[in-house]
Amino acid sequence: MKRNIATMAFCLCAAWSWAQTYQQTENGIKTSIPGKQVDVEVQWFNPNSLRVLKTPQGKTVEKKSLSVIALPEKSDVKVSTSGNGEIVMKSPVLVVTLDTKTGVLSYAKTDGSLLLKEQENNKAFTPFNDAGKSTYSVYQGFTVDKEEGLYGLGQLQNGQMMQRNMTKVLVQGNVEDVSPIFQSTKGYGVFWDNYSATTYTDNEKETSFRSEVGECIDYYFMYGGSADGVIAQVRALTGEVPMMPLWSYGFMQSKERYKSQEETVGVVKKYRELGIPLDCIIQDWQYWGHNYLWNAMDFQNPTFSRPKQMIDDVHALNAHMMISIWSSFGPATKPYRALDKEGLLFDIETWPQSGVEGWPPNPEYPSGVRVYDAYSPKARDIYWDHLNKGIFQLGMDGWWMDSTEPDHFNHKDSDFDRQTYLGSYRSVRNAYPLVTVGGVSDHQREVTKDKRVIILTRSGFLGQQRYGSNVWSGDVQSSWDMFRRQVTAGLNFSLTGMPHWNSDLGGFFAGSYNASFGDNSATKNPMYQELYVRWVQFGAFCPMMRSHGADVSREFYWYGKAGEPVYDALVDAVKLRYSLLPYLYSTAWEVSHRQSTFMRALFMDFLNDKKTWNIGNEYMFGKSLLVAPVLHAQYTPEQKQKQLKENEGWGQGNKGKGTPVLNADFTQSKEMEVYLPAGCGWYDYWTNDFSEGGQNLKIKTTLGRIPLFVRAGSIVPIGPDVQYTGEKKWDNLVVRVYPGANGDFVLYEDEGDNYNYESGAYTEIPMTWNDAKRTLTIGARKGAYEGMLAERKFTVRTPDGKEKVVDYKGKKVTVKF
Repeated sequence: MKRNIATMAFCLCAAWSWAQTYQQTENGIKTSIPGKQVDVEVQWFNPNSLRVLKTPQGKTVEKKSLSVIALPEKSDVKVSTSGNGEIVMKSPVLVVTLDTKTGVLSYAKTDGSLLLKEQENNKAFTPFNDAGKSTYSVYQGFTVDKEEGLYGLGQLQNGQMMQRNMTKVLVQGNVEDVSPIFQSTKGYGVFWDNYSATTYTDNEKETSFRSEVGECIDYYFMYGGSADGVIAQVRALTGEVPMMPLWSYGFMQSKERYKSQEETVGVVKKYRELGIPLDCIIQDWQYWGHNYLWNAMDFQNPTFSRPKQMIDDVHALNAHMMISIWSSFGPATKPYRALDKEGLLFDIETWPQSGVEGWPPNPEYPSGVRVYDAYSPKARDIYWDHLNKGIFQLGMDGWWMDSTEPDHFNHKDSDFDRQTYLGSYRSVRNAYPLVTVGGVSDHQREVTKDKRVIILTRSGFLGQQRYGSNVWSGDVQSSWDMFRRQVTAGLNFSLTGMPHWNSDLGGFFAGSYNASFGDNSATKNPMYQELYVRWVQFGAFCPMMRSHGADVSREFYWYGKAGEPVYDALVDAVKLRYSLLPYLYSTAWEVSHRQSTFMRALFMDFLNDKKTWNIGNEYMFGKSLLVAPVLHAQYTPEQKQKQLKENEGWGQGNKGKGTPVLNADFTQSKEMEVYLPAGCGWYDYWTNDFSEGGQNLKIKTTLGRIPLFVRAGSIVPIGPDVQYTGEKKWDNLVVRVYPGANGDFVLYEDEGDNYNYESGAYTEIPMTWNDAKRTLTIGARKGAYEGMLAERKFTVRTPDGKEKVVDYKGKKVTVKF
């Protein structure tokens, strides 16, 4: 008995000693796990989100996040200990438990239901030699439920909706943009804050991150209760989304490339003559001249000898202009010399590899082009100084920041030893797009508040949403298979918290559809015509609608004329986009002001319908429209991947015979299957036919029409027929009301292209539908801005064809049906 009492006393003393080993800080705790030789710190940023830092025992690490800009709050989290060596932290939302014997952290809701649990970690720190510096590779595993949906990781081309049952090395690339963050159908997210190459693994044993370089394990746990809630927490930590200019939600035309300023302006003129809506023309590379002048941020190409005149001419046509800029410079440029003088250029092989044009690159004439150290504040200053003086001050409206990974060919391990301003390139490589895009955004905002930052860029990393950045999916192949992959790529990218995304409409490499190299015959090839139409229709329901690509002209007038099915389908897709501008711009405000998302994976709005969890061929656009792009050829054969091999890689063109030019009757109607999520009713956008959710339907399609549904209870404002976003005021909007449930909508308006909205210069008009009473209440207008409409009309319309015209003067009005 005495021995048992002694044993019990020893256990109690041991438990007491475990409980006394932590230090409570202003925003969390610090403690040591002797059995694992690891120190642990937990920092609470708010009741929903916390940071976990794990370091080798006794090692001090000072790490400032590049993504997270929030600071931890003074915590009112209640900390206690249990008798078995656990430290328990309770917020009003979460219960976080640290086992001081194993170092395992678990996360639960206050009702005790487990959200996520770390796995016991015996390989947290593996010694690693990083360019002569002794550091570590770092690892942490988690246990997740077998049926749990996980999403995110950035933009991958794996075609998967759920990021389960896979191993993926997360490294920035041309067509894949990575961020080590996932979120769960349980309503939580995990951001692994590391910028080196990171392997994500999800299998029956674990869900884990392993990074090549890291002085510490550093991750954030965020609970939002829903996908929108997680995204709200992500943005609270890494930055909110500013408003993009209104014109950036119009149609943008581009191609590789316009070869003179007359051609560039001529495209805008042609669109205006044909009555095709257009808001932006984008100029691709080589306006600077030859490759030794690569990215000179100056117009040294003789065919662009009057750049200000070119920009003025575009503006005179009521359009805007964006231009290509890169992360590298040719040796004959002024920026190169300024950066080289300060030792701010990398020695890595990048694009272009040769100073003379042609494919393959001629090694006898190396380009000498070098990437700049965007991690350096001084380098970012130099970059902007030349961009500002060379282009921005001429009146340029936006930036197409290409190769922001950056391009890195034939890389050697020693390339990553290169020391940047923030350490070895190896340790920070994935964050390159974040810092280079951030540099341009921050500098532009410093010099003007009259022109909103809009940056189209090829790569992204978490936090980039705060910089007016819209990421596109890179130089993707023009194929149906690749087209299908863009839907899941865009949805998962959006689920990381970065809402602005787009793709090259029609795909980038389209030369295999030509009969012979460069003959542009793909514009008459029904196989490419069908693919291009469907991709453009998908683009109408992306945050940016932008046509671009190589080998084949993308301007609509190459694809027929009015009255012909292919031409009409392309133009109708753009006109549909413009009709939805009031809905889209108001959704942009929801994104910016209320942490919403444009492209919404179905589980975001229909979590209780498990059939939606792994659907990657439909999505919500805003909270009212269900979009089902036509992702398979209905009129022509689909090219097989082996047919595309001979056209892979830049500049190779089509060396074979090309695809056969065949006949296709584009006037026929087809059909496809669409799933309507359960829990609500749905209206066919085109016919107003009503269907209950929770079923698969066969839907009629035509070349000019894809399946598009409106959720019951929705209020959707429809704008005027315009040629550009600012052509007509929204003084007589059609407000479509879809009965079957209560609903609400806020119509947002502001000055369109400045930051006055940040000082309150905007208006909101709330609209509420009471389904039981069959009444629409248009509430009192909130706010004001210069030039706003003091009075207007709303034509309120229901699916059964009834409509009422309302004179609105800013006061509350109720309309009864």
